[in-house]
Amino acid sequence: MGFAENLRKKIAINQLARQVIHSWGPPDNPRRIDRNAMEELLAMSTLTHHRERDLDLFYRDQADGKPLVLVLDNELKLYNTDMADVALRKSPTVKEMVSIRNAIKILNDKDVTVSRKTDTVQWLQSDLIAALDLSFTADDITQLARDGRNASANSYGEGVVDLLTLFAELLGYTPAPKAFELIHCRIWGALKKTAAGHLLLGPMVIFNQVNNHLALVQTPANGKDPEDIQRMADISQGKMETDANGEAVWDILAENVIQSQSSQS
Repeated sequence: MGFAENLRKKIAINQLARQVIHSWGPPDNPRRIDRNAMEELLAMSTLTHHRERDLDLFYRDQADGKPLVLVLDNELKLYNTDMADVALRKSPTVKEMVSIRNAIKILNDKDVTVSRKTDTVQWLQSDLIAALDLSFTADDITQLARDGRNASANSYGEGVVDLLTLFAELLGYTPAPKAFELIHCRIWGALKKTAAGHLLLGPMVIFNQVNNHLALVQTPANGKDPEDIQRMADISQGKMETDANGEAVWDILAENVIQSQSSQS
């Protein structure tokens, strides 16, 4: 799998992990887990599925001989014990519950619990990303920019969004929060917070999906300033000059990624 595909996979992993974590809702009003999203994450992993009693278990053997066992339910507990022990603790039979020793295990599983809920999702997320080769060369980035220019030249909106998503990941840009959203536009940028608590977005890229106008804006916008939001709207419609437009945006994004990599070397 090439660099671009690995980067897309990383983005997908992060999105699915966010879906699962957010699906629980606030602690005072918890909801059911987004099971579909969690199953997609598990399908990408090296964990093996095993059905034990009424439990969906996902396990992996470790060097110390003890397997890691993840239980797919609303708690998402990760255990460092064997599957029989997990089955006893999570789905005991009446006969098993009669034993005092078993009752203690059932009532308290802290001795074998590695993580639960968000911590388990983040463990799996990190494990999946660690398995990806995300190294890249300047040629890889130049190719992304070339693909972006072709998508822009052919008014291929889905391709533009896909490539912008990749560059946003590489540059640490975030999708624009609600305060900066513009109708029919996709926006990514460097998000900062002022001492007064105001959100600043910039540099940013704005892609108008109706007119296929792509713009790069270096000057940050304040989410509380109506003039800044209007400036963004005018730029998205091609009514105002900005730092770069159209195919030229891709060259600047590529240059920024390559320079960022060089500065970290």
